[in-house]
Amino acid sequence: MVKKVAILQSNYIPWKGYFDLINMVDEFVFYDDVQFTKNDWRNRNIIKTSNGLQWITIPVYHSSSSKIRDIKVADSKWKKKHWNSLIVNYSQSNYFKEFKEQFEFMYLGSNELYLSEINFKFILAINNILGIKTKIKWSWDYKLDGDKNERLINLCLQANGTEYFSGPAAKEYINEKLFEKNNLKLTWVDYDNYLEYTQLWPPFKHGVSIVDLLFNEGPNACSFMKSFNRSVL
Repeated sequence: MVKKVAILQSNYIPWKGYFDLINMVDEFVFYDDVQFTKNDWRNRNIIKTSNGLQWITIPVYHSSSSKIRDIKVADSKWKKKHWNSLIVNYSQSNYFKEFKEQFEFMYLGSNELYLSEINFKFILAINNILGIKTKIKWSWDYKLDGDKNERLINLCLQANGTEYFSGPAAKEYINEKLFEKNNLKLTWVDYDNYLEYTQLWPPFKHGVSIVDLLFNEGPNACSFMKSFNRSVL
């Protein structure tokens, strides 16, 4: 029996490619037992504005040895600030009103203390919007052993996985022969050749948060994602 698995750190309101990866597998594991990296996607993402691209960042406490799962929010004002940024920059998009109540509740009603919890809440909600049914687990649901490659392989095997899906950035460190030795098929996800969709303020940018696609295309969002649309694979 084939079982497809992907393992990746939780990100804050990730781009569409992140959700394509989730939707391409049977089980997706949040790998938040690794070191938190500053100025990365864990606690921030990009939105479009009339003045260009803008980072929105959750302020956090961290040290050089902090694991993502242990990262705490440093200032609760982030949620109101981020929600106001979305209102200012997306209120004129075609489907903002359709999602306004849901996102407002998620932001202003957020009481989570840990970054992982916040990321999980938003990703799960967006999965539901997109109709993604993939099983979601945490890395600490399994036993972690070995070096970087061995940990990924062990997680896959414990999840009864037969095929591991990964983004192209991991090619820098993935040992393909080790995966083959453990009878795990290794599949690289291609993030090129996405279709452009309706987007405010040209020029078009693909690498922004998924909220941009949702607010601009609403129920048509899946048509611009590879895992739902075989014509762009």
